[in-house]
Amino acid sequence: MTSVLSSEHLHDEAAAYAWVEARVWPDGPICPHCGGIERISKMGGKSTRIGTYKCYGCRKPFTVKVGTVFESSHVAMHLWLQAMLLMCSSKKGVSSNQLHRTLGVTLKTAWFMSHRIREAMKTVGIVPLGGAGKTIEVDETYHGDKEIVIKRTRRGKAAHSSKCAVIALVERGGDARTFYVEKADKATITAIMRNNIARETAVCTDESRLYGSVSGEFAEHHTVMHSAKEYVRYEESRTVHTNTVEGYFSVFKRGMKGTYQHCAEKHLHRYLAEFDFRYNNRASLGVGDAARADRIVKGIVGKRLTYRTPH
Repeated sequence: MTSVLSSEHLHDEAAAYAWVEARVWPDGPICPHCGGIERISKMGGKSTRIGTYKCYGCRKPFTVKVGTVFESSHVAMHLWLQAMLLMCSSKKGVSSNQLHRTLGVTLKTAWFMSHRIREAMKTVGIVPLGGAGKTIEVDETYHGDKEIVIKRTRRGKAAHSSKCAVIALVERGGDARTFYVEKADKATITAIMRNNIARETAVCTDESRLYGSVSGEFAEHHTVMHSAKEYVRYEESRTVHTNTVEGYFSVFKRGMKGTYQHCAEKHLHRYLAEFDFRYNNRASLGVGDAARADRIVKGIVGKRLTYRTPH
């Protein structure tokens, strides 16, 4: 059996460009400047960079990096592909320090590469989850320090930190979709569920008051009573529990605490996109490590991320 790590595009720069081009331009090169597809030829001079094309419509050169998360990066393409494979094959993620040591790039470069890859993992053009006969579990969790709050008391100043709220929608046997919210209140959670869950879906939640207003919004709403030590209930038409979404949170928290250890509030949404991507392209759905990396490359187009990008 051949190792995935022995693939030519992970070691040879020309092969890496060809591999990315085959996925970004399946029908041939497209000029990112004018959109032309006909009067394009590959440049072959001795001093020409690998993978450079020229459009004779607008007379501008370009590579497959233009208009993607790779644009303006001086990191070799095969190192980008190695980083993608490492991040998508590690269930709980890979730290920037690990990428820095493994790839031989600086820590700053490794950190920025990982955030660009997370941007490529982000889902665009979201359609509602669930549908007739499907069950979606909804739950909230709290992670990390949101901010330091200073309060004055009779004894002086007291500081405490609040947590970042994360809402997760997980379809049994299907996809997960998570959201970082400023405040996990009833109005916010209800709006998220309305916008992301099909009306024909059966919804399972715990007994929290946050979900009290969703009854009648969907085909069914079942509640499991954790306060009464009830964790699963078998009904005639459905098994009621939130074990699937809690399993998602288990992997997420183990990754954030064990691998990444610290995440600023302004970056949390990208880490959520990373864990969503791996869950939605998991082995139980027939997606292996190589296929997962392939899907990341298809998501690089149109997603620029620069140092000056405001959070």
